[in-house]
Amino acid sequence: MAAAEGALAGLRVLDLTRILAGPLCTMMLGDLGADVIKVEPVAGGDDTRGWGPPFAGGESAYFLGVNRNKRSLTLDLATEAGREILAGLVARADVLVENFKTGTLETWGVGDAWLADHAPRVVRCSITGYGTSGPRARQPGYDFILQAESGLMSICGAPDGPPTKYGVAIVDVCTGMLACSAILAALQARPRTGRGQRVEVSLHDAALAMLVNVASSYLVAGQEARRFGNGHPTIVPYTTYPTRDGQMAVAVGNDAQFARFAEAVGRPEWARDARFTRNRDRVVHRDVLDGLVADVLRGDVARAWLDRLRAAGVPCGRINTVAQALDDPHAAARGMVEAVEHPAAGALRLLGIPFKLAGTPATVRRPPPTLGQHTEEILRDELGLGAARVAELRAQKVI
Repeated sequence: MAAAEGALAGLRVLDLTRILAGPLCTMMLGDLGADVIKVEPVAGGDDTRGWGPPFAGGESAYFLGVNRNKRSLTLDLATEAGREILAGLVARADVLVENFKTGTLETWGVGDAWLADHAPRVVRCSITGYGTSGPRARQPGYDFILQAESGLMSICGAPDGPPTKYGVAIVDVCTGMLACSAILAALQARPRTGRGQRVEVSLHDAALAMLVNVASSYLVAGQEARRFGNGHPTIVPYTTYPTRDGQMAVAVGNDAQFARFAEAVGRPEWARDARFTRNRDRVVHRDVLDGLVADVLRGDVARAWLDRLRAAGVPCGRINTVAQALDDPHAAARGMVEAVEHPAAGALRLLGIPFKLAGTPATVRRPPPTLGQHTEEILRDELGLGAARVAELRAQKVI
């Protein structure tokens, strides 16, 4: 029986992005079956190719992590010949994703007006720092800066410590995921409208959207957010606690769970204490309750508490390192670590695909490409250029 094709099989994506948000978006489309052509500068390629160590076979782990299921074409877009090639590829694409500064694509002659005339069915996704409108529209955006400006950093860290950024470029990650979702929505609309459309996602807008319930507390009640360390602003007990041999996480989500938690740790009277019976009261008395819980949990090792609390139906977990999380048997069982053969790095382990489709499975079909690995193949098969013309373009350093 032939292997099932991915949900986006037959879809052509032109990837003009670099760094993280854009490449993550286009990798997700590739994982879902799309043919993704990654266009990179001739000199050096995507910036993240040099972001290391660590490296594997001369390729940075950073780049390898977000660029599988793509073909790489090098192209100098500052040249007329390079822009002609770009136009030809765009006209044959279903989706164009770019994260240049606002107006850059227009200077190369491939703006919205050109698309409307020459490629009306193309879905163009622009990923920018601050969007294409507003007083900061032309400013570049960076994950770290947006974490600071959006308020995300202000709610991360110890209550008496400084604001702290997230451990990964979380604004870039969420922006890339939102871009992928918006592109799929535009593709769904295309058969009905007969045309593609402009899709716009910015780091600024995504970062504000990530505030979710914290933003709602301010917008609805004027309540300014503050830092709670590993705690939750509106749920208690919901944080990390010390045990005899290290820290563990406990997440009690409702009053019934709290009663079971109190019973499991040998303090059933807590559930009858007026300060703790309801979550709203536990939030008011969080310092007292967190102190009591910490004192109790210090009395045994984390493994014993985990077994006891899980048996009682109380959400809890140990605090793993990244290595422990990826080496866990459950990660393997869920296919969250994939092995591929890379032309330069050899046997290569990559993160797996987090979405599972039963009928049209997402797959890792190609390893991350080396720089320009598929240039001649793409020019020949997609644009019909002969060997002599390809050699001429290479001599002129257009590719």
